[in-house]
Amino acid sequence: MFQSFRNIFAIPDLRNRLAFMFAMLAVYRVGCYIPTPGVDPAALLEFMQSMQGTIVGFVNTFTGGSLGRVAVFALGIMPYITASIILQLLTVVWPYLEKLSKEGELGRKKITQYTRYGTVIISVIQSLVIASWVQSLSTPGGAPLVPDPGFLFVITTMISLTTGCAFVMWLGEQISERGIGNGISLIIFAGIVVGLPGAIQTTLGQVRGNQMSLLTVVLLVVFMVAVTAFIVFMERGQRRIPVQYAKRVVGRKQFGGQSTYLPLKVNTGGVIPVIFASSIVTVPSTLGGVINQPWFQPIADSMRWGQPLYYLLYVIAIIFFSFFYVSIIFNPNDLAENMRKYGGFIPGIRSGRRTADYIDRILTRLTLVGSVYLATVSVLPEFLISGFRVAGIPFIGDTLDSFTPLWISQGLGVQFYFGGTSLLIVVGVAMDLLQQIESQLVMRNYEGFMKKGRIRGRR
Repeated sequence: MFQSFRNIFAIPDLRNRLAFMFAMLAVYRVGCYIPTPGVDPAALLEFMQSMQGTIVGFVNTFTGGSLGRVAVFALGIMPYITASIILQLLTVVWPYLEKLSKEGELGRKKITQYTRYGTVIISVIQSLVIASWVQSLSTPGGAPLVPDPGFLFVITTMISLTTGCAFVMWLGEQISERGIGNGISLIIFAGIVVGLPGAIQTTLGQVRGNQMSLLTVVLLVVFMVAVTAFIVFMERGQRRIPVQYAKRVVGRKQFGGQSTYLPLKVNTGGVIPVIFASSIVTVPSTLGGVINQPWFQPIADSMRWGQPLYYLLYVIAIIFFSFFYVSIIFNPNDLAENMRKYGGFIPGIRSGRRTADYIDRILTRLTLVGSVYLATVSVLPEFLISGFRVAGIPFIGDTLDSFTPLWISQGLGVQFYFGGTSLLIVVGVAMDLLQQIESQLVMRNYEGFMKKGRIRGRR
């Protein structure tokens, strides 16, 4: 492995790409600390500490803490992701976009241009909402977050945040083009892992202060390694459907006749279903801090972390969005039709409708397994942090609470820095980056990270 890392810096092109990637990520991190004018930093810090466990804290994690500072990069890359998802969903229902998606490179460029326009529009709307919202807020002690609210503050904040979001989008595209890896994913990755050193320092401080035992830290590290290994195993898992292509003679050349396979990933939807589910389930608890109505507070309290209703709706939402998103991005009918056009067939399955039904049946089973896996990884870290408060279950909650151990009802009290969604993103992006570096090394006849099954290059 160390030889492979040395090989990375032995290739000038790969070395320059990595240097460019790190330089752009450094620029992004600098922008996360440039504050927007007009906000009181002390009051903002106190307010953000009271918003943990809501959608504000959820988005703040993906922006690397810039939302908590109302920095110029406070919107992060989330508007671009939102616009991309909207365009992807519209491709299914809008024939014009569906036609563009099938026109090759020219169509993809046009969709990318529409995505940029959508990003700017979403950024303007979100920045306007954030500016209006921030200037109306105050800390639990009563101090306003914006000492001088008004039209000038709203316009200044809107221009700053929109420009910052467009610049972050440009950084992501530059990393994808001139660096290595997916720039958008790497920006999210950098925003999440930037707080890891601080979390480690906090944990060590708790150990020195006898607030956490050394055995608990060891068990926590073992658990993190086990969960990470499980995520890697599931993310690389796939079902390979054998496909045979018939021989075709075109002129004097013969095409086809080879056997291949159709790989179907266990987690086809990636982390998108978890992001959708987290955004929706945390909305009531977020509104609970804004809507001061007696009838709404019990609903918001029952939807907070650790409550049975929160876990139930969270798991249901992940499973639902897994099937929904896979049905959007994967069409078995188009796949079966393309296979039939090029003379491909699955052994034992008739071409056409039978092939589409067969692929759809396998994909449904894989999606069920993948959705359960996503729900397990997403809920388990939160369960360790806050526990499962069985007292909130109607009718039988108090009885169960008297028999339930404290480590279940109150959690283990550990500060597990990576939540389920963050851990999925970090591991997935790291795997994708290593795979791209691996392909660059093997392409230049260097040994990669995974030597098993590789052909050694000539020296």
